[in-house]
Amino acid sequence: MWFIISIMAIGVIVVPGITLAKKLYDRKKRLHGSPLPTVTEIRIFDDDTVRDRKYYLNIWIKVAIIGVITFLALYVVFVHKWIFGARPPKLLVWLCAFYLIVTYFVQDGLAADFAEKKGYGQLSGALWGLIPVYGLLRYAKKPKRKNVQSTTIKKIYSSKSLIAKYLIFAELVGLGIIVLLPIIYTVGASFAKQSGLPTTFWPRNLTLENYRILFDESETMFVHWYKNTFFLALLNMVFGVLFITGAAYIFARFKFKGKKIGLITILVLQVFPSFMGMVALFTLYQTFNLVGRPLALTFIYVGGSVPFNLWLIKGYLQQIPRDLDESAMLDGANKAQIFFKIILPLSVPILSFVAVSQFMAPWMDYILPSFLLNIVPRNANIPAGMNLAEYTKMQWTLAVGLFEFISGTNSEYTTFAAGAIIVALPITVLYMLFQRFLIQGITAGATKG
Repeated sequence: MWFIISIMAIGVIVVPGITLAKKLYDRKKRLHGSPLPTVTEIRIFDDDTVRDRKYYLNIWIKVAIIGVITFLALYVVFVHKWIFGARPPKLLVWLCAFYLIVTYFVQDGLAADFAEKKGYGQLSGALWGLIPVYGLLRYAKKPKRKNVQSTTIKKIYSSKSLIAKYLIFAELVGLGIIVLLPIIYTVGASFAKQSGLPTTFWPRNLTLENYRILFDESETMFVHWYKNTFFLALLNMVFGVLFITGAAYIFARFKFKGKKIGLITILVLQVFPSFMGMVALFTLYQTFNLVGRPLALTFIYVGGSVPFNLWLIKGYLQQIPRDLDESAMLDGANKAQIFFKIILPLSVPILSFVAVSQFMAPWMDYILPSFLLNIVPRNANIPAGMNLAEYTKMQWTLAVGLFEFISGTNSEYTTFAAGAIIVALPITVLYMLFQRFLIQGITAGATKG
């Protein structure tokens, strides 16, 4: 059966390929021919003809091989079950589906390469390449807009180039599947009806019941947890950036006794994780009556982020030329004005990275909040009609509150998934807003002019 399908695929793909190659060869001959060619012209023309014939034959052999494999993969994924009523082994189906996805992106990449080499723009080729086969043929047939050697275009079809593209896109598709599958499963679970762990990748019947439960204060305290986490993240971001940047500026710009020892001490502190001091932190917070207060966690988050971020910002500030400081001082600026009006604007990329990391920390931390927020503080103002357990839960952060849905005897996995999706929204928006600042460097050439 497979032998017959292979022969049919070869006939469908190779025969038209050879026919088209012959037409291209005849067209080439008509364009380069002359009524009375000289002996030299005839010899050169014959050499080009041989090279073109081998070139087009080589192309169509590659097209035939890829086409046969693609045809067989399509048969395994879509046709076999429809004809025989039984699906092939799952592993074979998944491998064929993976190959089809990689091949789709390879042909899109070829279309982008053709468009770029011929002067039409890589983005245009990539967009048209999203239409399978058509985008590739569109730019393969188009004339060149700029002076490009034929060998440069022919390299696109080379075996080395095709193998490299397949390997690169196979790796990218594999990484994409690893990253996207859990996200898609979580999104699907958040719309599922059952409360237990979903057994299907995507639910058949979608519902918003899980999101309604989260925002119904009579059933959960999700809104309180969200407020606690958001304000904690906001304070951690603002105070963390200001405090760490100020300290890094002092270490980067000033000379004082103990500077080297201080930097080494801060560097050594990175070796010890924060949970090693849990007992000391609990005793300290209990002494100052800070247990059970979510915003008090700001002190720990800011202090714990100092070692790594201080060295990071210090290294960045040292790249900013001191000429800017001296020029500003000649114009009458003091140290504070230099810091806020010159250093901070030039440090936007690194400050954006630190701000995003500081904002993310409270959303994903479970150990510290669960350890320090499960105790009612002294002289707590408990609302009327609320018991101690409910008041304690109201002080939780999202990480602690969401874990309650799936801990112990609870099995509300779909509600947990809905909460996880909502938690991801502010972090995603923040990354999108600060994306251009995270990748750009604006210090190059700052002393010019």
